Amino acid sequence: MKTFKVIFSILLIICCSCNKNVVKEDGNNQTKSKIKYAKGFDIVKENGNKKLIIKSTYQNSDEVYEYIIKKKVSNNIIDYKKEVVEVPVETIVVTSTTHIPMVELLNEESSVVGFPHSKYISSEKTRALIDVDKIKEIGKENSLNTEILLDLQPELVVGYSVSSADKSLITIKKSGIPVIYNADWLEETPLGRAEWIKFFGVLFDKEKEADSIFNLIETNYSKAKQIALKAGKKPTILSGAIMSKDIWNLPAGESFVAQFLKDANLNYLWKDSKGKGSLSLSFESVFDKGAEANFWIAPGYFSSKEQLLKSNELYAQFKAFKTGNIYTSTLKKGKTGGIIYYELAGTRPDLVLKDIIKITNPDLLPNYKLTFFDKME
Repeated sequence: MKTFKVIFSILLIICCSCNKNVVKEDGNNQTKSKIKYAKGFDIVKENGNKKLIIKSTYQNSDEVYEYIIKKKVSNNIIDYKKEVVEVPVETIVVTSTTHIPMVELLNEESSVVGFPHSKYISSEKTRALIDVDKIKEIGKENSLNTEILLDLQPELVVGYSVSSADKSLITIKKSGIPVIYNADWLEETPLGRAEWIKFFGVLFDKEKEADSIFNLIETNYSKAKQIALKAGKKPTILSGAIMSKDIWNLPAGESFVAQFLKDANLNYLWKDSKGKGSLSLSFESVFDKGAEANFWIAPGYFSSKEQLLKSNELYAQFKAFKTGNIYTSTLKKGKTGGIIYYELAGTRPDLVLKDIIKITNPDLLPNYKLTFFDKME
């Protein structure tokens, strides 16, 4: 009988050990990512710690940054060999207008203490804080005033860089203020850009709120995409314009802009081209292909037909010019001149998609009013 009890006890221990192995999240004790679309960052749990991973910092960068996220009230033992960010962050500097809508959706605009070249901010909520000097001007977008920023002593700076590590941000980091790069603008899909709200959700310790907001945006986008499939016609689309040196820049076929046009069930004439950025083409090649396009969406920085003709009289030969089917996002601005599209569109791709559907197949969204675009006059 004693022998049976011993054997039973051993089997029980073995079973318990097996069960523990089953509930391990994986071989490295790491949870699977909850990020669905964004490729530039990740949020995982590893060895009991939450980790924010930045996979992209600027174009062609192969550097990966990892941050251990620690709650301010937590007594968890942290490996301080790794960079640690304590949350919720209560004072923050952000550096791109694309950050503002995400911060606002999480009701954290009062946490922002500094911003570079703040006249570009269009949101009324954040502008109200700028107007009463609660958000300080800290220089221009590519030239931060490190002296002012250091005086502010924010808990965190969220920066971005186009082609290399920003020297101003390096100086800030060396001073002891944590810096994290945000590369939302590098995302290749509309929902990938919008998903960066989860990045801010981690920083403000509002992950559930960020998840809920993104899920709603994702649902709205998917519904709009399904509505677009009901269209009885697929209008042809031209985009871009000549920006300099007689070169016409327009979205490449694998770009996030082309993805909008695809999801709107349209025939973008350069949909089969390679590349995730923009194409640089001659006027002649664009005219040969796009002269009879039904719609011309986002003609560069131009805001009127008069401006187009002053730049190049040949624009008048396009069918979309003749029929008045040119739509631009440059007309809707904040009170200090910032273009609302550049600030908000990344966060609300569902509204961008609805705008494009409304422009090209208005009967599908009879009660919807354009958010970003206007017909060019």
